[in-house]
Amino acid sequence: MELELLRDSIPAVSLAVLVAAVYTRAASSWLRPGFPRLVALLPVVAFLAAAPLAFSSAVIRGIAGFFLAWLGVFKLLLLAVGRGPLSPSLPVLPFVFTTSLPVKLRSSTLAASEAKPVSLVSCAVKVAVIAAILRAYRHTDRLHLYVRLALYGVHIYCFLDLLLPCIAAAGGALGMEMEPQFDRPYLASCLRDFWGRRWNLMVSAILRPSVYDPVRARGGKAAATLATFLVSGLMHEAMIYYLALRSPSGEMTAFFLLHGACCVAEELCARWWAARGWRPPPRPVATLIVVVFVAATAFWLFFPPICREGSEEALLQEWAAVAAFFEDAARKLLRCIQQLK
Repeated sequence: MELELLRDSIPAVSLAVLVAAVYTRAASSWLRPGFPRLVALLPVVAFLAAAPLAFSSAVIRGIAGFFLAWLGVFKLLLLAVGRGPLSPSLPVLPFVFTTSLPVKLRSSTLAASEAKPVSLVSCAVKVAVIAAILRAYRHTDRLHLYVRLALYGVHIYCFLDLLLPCIAAAGGALGMEMEPQFDRPYLASCLRDFWGRRWNLMVSAILRPSVYDPVRARGGKAAATLATFLVSGLMHEAMIYYLALRSPSGEMTAFFLLHGACCVAEELCARWWAARGWRPPPRPVATLIVVVFVAATAFWLFFPPICREGSEEALLQEWAAVAAFFEDAARKLLRCIQQLK
């Protein structure tokens, strides 16, 4: 990675996002929801969509694309109509935090006892898993394609499930309570459970008021489900552009439309079985089916756009640089500890 350029870009983009968020709060305080507020927020929407392109690192572009160009833009569009997690009544710090990061403030009506603290053991396990995967990346030429893709899937989950709780912990240190972003997706009993209640819940919380609810009010539940997965697929195509700076291929859209159609079919089958008094398969069997289906379709449609035309090699080089950086930092820390003894 070009660390010098990253040091130059991250502070500049962070400062610009801070200014944009403060302006957004002020504008939404002065203007009622509707067209005038939308017009006032459109420059910020354009800025958030373009901001990830300031980074040379594909990994940082992808993270910033997810934080700003996807979730941030959708939050602003919802704010323009008076919906979503943002509100001008929020204090400045929580407003900026919620605008720029993939978090949702916990509702004040939720009892504090229901909050789930960040598990240090879970974080340590995920760090260890990521470290082992980064070591395995050094020998990708010896790994079967499906083994590599499985490692990428585990890496994405562990990285997100480590990064997002750390963000939530930072918010907690500043006096804000955040809702959890993952709920053990590897235990999902059906696709609806996986996508709606366990995987990347911030995305579900954004797509529900922006796409699902309006479409359901007009076209019914099946149409709303398909529309939600279509929008998710299109946004994943945008994430591929931020990662690889390459035109979308349509495979991400096909992946999410396939899962949307399967969610609709799954619910119809569940109703049909229940009407006949049939029991669903045992939970372990159902979970295994979900894991196999998600993995197989991801190998087929989700990962190929990420791995195409040199993108895989570039990402592996960046992660290798990250691993080398932390290994060097660990060695220096150990030397300092030994010298203190």
